[in-house]
Amino acid sequence: MSPIKTAIVGIGRAGWNMHCPELDQRKDKFIIVAACDTDAERRHRMAERYACRTYDDIVTLVTDPDIELVSIATRSPDHVRHALLALDAGKAVFLEKPIALNYAEVLRLRDHPAAKDGRLYFRHNRRFEPAFTHIREILASGLLGKVYEIKLRRNGYQRRADWQTLKSCGGGQLNNWGPHIIDHALQFLDAPLADLWSDLKVIAAVGDAEDHLKIVLRGTNGRVVDMEISGGAALPEPEYIVLGARGALICAGDDITMRYLPRDYVLPEVQASDELPALDYTSGKGGDEPLPWVDERIKVQPSVPTDTDDIWDHLYAAIRQGVPFPITTAQALEVIRVIELAKQST
Repeated sequence: MSPIKTAIVGIGRAGWNMHCPELDQRKDKFIIVAACDTDAERRHRMAERYACRTYDDIVTLVTDPDIELVSIATRSPDHVRHALLALDAGKAVFLEKPIALNYAEVLRLRDHPAAKDGRLYFRHNRRFEPAFTHIREILASGLLGKVYEIKLRRNGYQRRADWQTLKSCGGGQLNNWGPHIIDHALQFLDAPLADLWSDLKVIAAVGDAEDHLKIVLRGTNGRVVDMEISGGAALPEPEYIVLGARGALICAGDDITMRYLPRDYVLPEVQASDELPALDYTSGKGGDEPLPWVDERIKVQPSVPTDTDDIWDHLYAAIRQGVPFPITTAQALEVIRVIELAKQST
């Protein structure tokens, strides 16, 4: 049950600003023993902060016998190649999103013996976002009745100009926010994918990769999930909207607003009629029906508290205790399949 000896490959915004501070909170479970980056200043920063060994290429790093786990946070086009190098060297791998740029690439990961041996793990950490967890609990309770449509949004406005805006670097919101929100959508869909519609645009970003995308999924159960991720929306929408037959909810930030019918309320039987309705729409056949709506506003607070960096605790439990990792290979592959379908369908 000793700490897992970990190497971070790619000391950029994800490696330095996410992986490092998250591991700093888990020194009883992980110890950073090595780091790799092509930039000398970033290697120096890691050596100074963690007194760890540093490498300027992953080929040399994976030969280090002291390393158990390689956390890959390099640029998107390098993810599969770097993961395979580490797996071939016998290391466990924690792979940042997007785990691949296309479905053919991701199949190489799936077919590697290490994937079957349980040494390949995927960093879909938004699975543990508190709002996502809480809303899933509300849906499971049946409070809103049969849920028929869910809207997911991550919108803002930014004239972005870094490598994440270039197709040649694997940029675009489909590979950036896309894996997180598509993973949410597939969990909300709660059924195999039946149909997909998509539209990708460049609105405000400087590069040639999409910064505005709309994807609509329909499950075999008839449920629809409408996703929108935008860097060109001057006014944001709520992150979550859920529509059910007996109620709805809106979640913006940490606030959930709900309107629903009481659980014990039975909708009276009403017969449709072809007779002329009342002119004022408020009485007679076809008029508005008074319903005992319950309006409630609550804070995001799932019954079991979760946070996005909890994924490291699940990773530790998987490696040290043999507990099944919550993001399965099949789920991670389906995210990439949807991304590829979205590119083809736009």
